Amino acid sequence: METPVRILKTYARLWTGDLDAALPLLRELTGAEPDLRLAFHAVELAAVGDFLVIAGPPEERAKYAHASATVVVDDLDALRTTLEAAGATLVTATTDGPTGRFLYARHADGAEVEYVEWTAELRRRLIPR
Repeated sequence: METPVRILKTYARLWTGDLDAALPLLRELTGAEPDLRLAFHAVELAAVGDFLVIAGPPEERAKYAHASATVVVDDLDALRTTLEAAGATLVTATTDGPTGRFLYARHADGAEVEYVEWTAELRRRLIPR
């Protein structure tokens, strides 16, 4: 019997032109400092609480706007199998990124989601046991 894919964390995506301007309110609302802050291509990302803030020029942010959420899973390969069996289409194949591996999928109903499998170090640091 296959082990089901586990969702470890789900982020609501927020879009801004200025990451530093967005973070103070999110720190206040969540009571937390960013867990992650990094550059990826021409955008900056910060994860604060259950928000993933994507910052940069509008034309660069638009490249990622098709996904409604970022979902961290425990096994991206098993997830891909589950998605394909459910009629989903891979919009972006499995790709290495600064936090691990990711893919974008369009579900059979049309919803698009970014799925991420974090590195072991990030999982140890950010997912409570």
